[in-house]
Amino acid sequence: MKKIFTKGRLAIFIVLAVLIIDQIIKIWVKTSMYWHESIRITDWFYIYFTENNGMAFGMEIFDKLFLTSFRILAAIGIAWLLAKYVKQNYKTGFIVCVALILAGAVGNIIDCVLYGQIFNESTHSSLAELVPLGEGYANWFHGKVVDMFYFPLFEFDWPQWMPFIGGNHFIFFSPIFNFADAAISCGIIALILFYSKYLNDIVEGSSKKAKKSNEK
Repeated sequence: MKKIFTKGRLAIFIVLAVLIIDQIIKIWVKTSMYWHESIRITDWFYIYFTENNGMAFGMEIFDKLFLTSFRILAAIGIAWLLAKYVKQNYKTGFIVCVALILAGAVGNIIDCVLYGQIFNESTHSSLAELVPLGEGYANWFHGKVVDMFYFPLFEFDWPQWMPFIGGNHFIFFSPIFNFADAAISCGIIALILFYSKYLNDIVEGSSKKAKKSNEK
């Protein structure tokens, strides 16, 4: 049994499982819902179909091509680190966290690289469909990331007397995200909460290596 459930195989299983779930949800939403269509699950949870060109939770800061290229390089780096941690026999929980981060990163990369090539445009009045490769709505590396989970847990209006934000409507939690984003966030939060010692050791080890290199 130990040979079957090695840490390396567990990491691969997590990455594949997250990718499959993430892509099934995204493809279902994209081909079954109109752009900005909303399905109410509860008062505080909606499936709300939107797309974004940017980072996690709909943020848009950098150029699309730069962002996609950066994501690919980051994913390659995380995959290399994950293989290294498995080889060095890090704790299983730590490896699970890194695998979640890698899976989430790759999940959004698939959207950016491929979706613009294989889907036509989603609109308020037409559903997206799979099209022959190259006949989609965007060039390679310029696809939009599909988001759908919306949790407006509570909302209120700021008092008028408050400077800058007085009278504004506030919603918590307003970002719309996908399963890949959730995997990344869970992985990072768990690393910080439960494996801060490992993270400190990694940072200190990198600093020592950098000092030795400079001394040479």
